[in-house]
Amino acid sequence: MHATYDPEEALLEEVLLETGPIREIILHNDDVNTFEHVIDCLQEFCEHDPIQAEQCAWIVHYNGKCSVKRGTFDQLEPRCTALQDRGLSADIQ
Repeated sequence: MHATYDPEEALLEEVLLETGPIREIILHNDDVNTFEHVIDCLQEFCEHDPIQAEQCAWIVHYNGKCSVKRGTFDQLEPRCTALQDRGLSADIQ
């Protein structure tokens, strides 16, 4: 069988070689922060639009956690730290 060239796969391989694997910031539920605060932080640090931020806040509320941003560790680390500095429970997985 002859393999075909897939430009998306080639780009992903190039990105992985240059920057590392794709990771996620996981936001965890807590009993401290308001929905408004979580939504504001997601808009500010994860570049969510208001609807996306609200949807993520509800997912965290009902499921206990939600992936809120994808990227390399180097891209995510300052965003995750900013969320943590604002009192949110987040980590990179």
